[in-house]
Amino acid sequence: MTANNQKPFRLIDPNTDKSTDLPVMEGSIGPKVLDIRKLYGETGYFTYDPGFTSTGSCESKITYIDGDEGVLLHRGYPIEDLAEHCDFLEVAYLLMNGELPNKDEKAKFEHDITYHTMVHEQMAHFFRGFRRDAHPMAILCGVVGAMSAFYHDSTDIEDPRQRMIASYRLIAKMPTIAAMAYKYSVGQPFMYPQNKLTYAQNFLQMTFGVPAEPYVDNPVLSKAMDKIFILHADHEQNASTSTVRLAGSSGANPFACIAAGIASLWGPSHGGANEAVLKMLGEIGDKKNIPEFVKRAKDKNDPFRLMGFGHRVYKNYDPRAKVMQETCREVLSELGIKDDPLLDIAMELEKIALEDEYFIEKKLYPNVDFYSGIILKAMGFPTSMFTVLFAVARTTGWVAQWKEMIEDPVQKIGRPRQLYTGSGPRDYVPLNKR
Repeated sequence: MTANNQKPFRLIDPNTDKSTDLPVMEGSIGPKVLDIRKLYGETGYFTYDPGFTSTGSCESKITYIDGDEGVLLHRGYPIEDLAEHCDFLEVAYLLMNGELPNKDEKAKFEHDITYHTMVHEQMAHFFRGFRRDAHPMAILCGVVGAMSAFYHDSTDIEDPRQRMIASYRLIAKMPTIAAMAYKYSVGQPFMYPQNKLTYAQNFLQMTFGVPAEPYVDNPVLSKAMDKIFILHADHEQNASTSTVRLAGSSGANPFACIAAGIASLWGPSHGGANEAVLKMLGEIGDKKNIPEFVKRAKDKNDPFRLMGFGHRVYKNYDPRAKVMQETCREVLSELGIKDDPLLDIAMELEKIALEDEYFIEKKLYPNVDFYSGIILKAMGFPTSMFTVLFAVARTTGWVAQWKEMIEDPVQKIGRPRQLYTGSGPRDYVPLNKR
């Protein structure tokens, strides 16, 4: 980001008539930015921005979103092109290194990730400490946070090589840990990764395979899984990514930072949205009840909301949802699912949302969470695993963002300010006089 040739933004204090010039900065694309780093020192004022919706917390070269136009770019490449032409590890390489790999670079990266997929054997003991009915996200958060105890040879964030090793380990081992969390919840033995399989194939094998028989890959499902990973790989400075950066700004080790991101992702307003979609479909219960629930969704006085429609950032059709919609059709066709009540409700809701004037006017298009929930349910994942899969994919983005933050010479430890509205100074009152 650089200062441009425009005049600075002049701020005038109406109480003192004192003026302050704020430099105007601009990126390669996107809105211009006011540099307010010296605002408090020169004026005595902070800015107040709940949710940081109008605040740029960092400079980044990784992901760009134009919500009004429905655009998502990774290192300049449209997400639609990446989903169509790349596999997940190509996208992971792009996010981490800035360019798509050539043939040799791709082969080496795939080899390095694949041969890091096994986890330390003693990590299996961690799982036995959880209740059998523990939520897989609770397990994932705890086990990832504990990785620094097993891989302390890659926690020195000042060492570029250790940063790279930690990054590779996180990307490689996250599917293994996620699959172990699932296996533990259903009482089945853990499955080891197989080096001959792709990233997505390996995850499905570790999740649904059993030792009693060879795992048979379904190319349609593994391709769908790969696309789900691509579409969730990174999404700019969202809550979990900002959490990873904030934790990393203190100098915390990378495993702790990613565990913090997992905890943030777990919220129903973030990574839990696709799980909420399935719960909503269950609440509707039958296609004949859809008109009633749509009516409730339009009523401002009714707290009911249709989950999986609209997006905090996108005021247009989520570009990821377009890709996911096609993938959804392919998966349902491959599995021959025609009489699943929840999927029937979902398909009818989608039709209404794309044709109803209210939804069109409000730009409440089906988003990526709507379709991913349908796909994952059709593939046999329990709803408790939906956010876990999100975390597996997003680890690549978290790692890339963490690495960029560590290497940014301008970055400081995160320390937001506040608008204090509590009591002013007052005298202490002894206990016997209160």
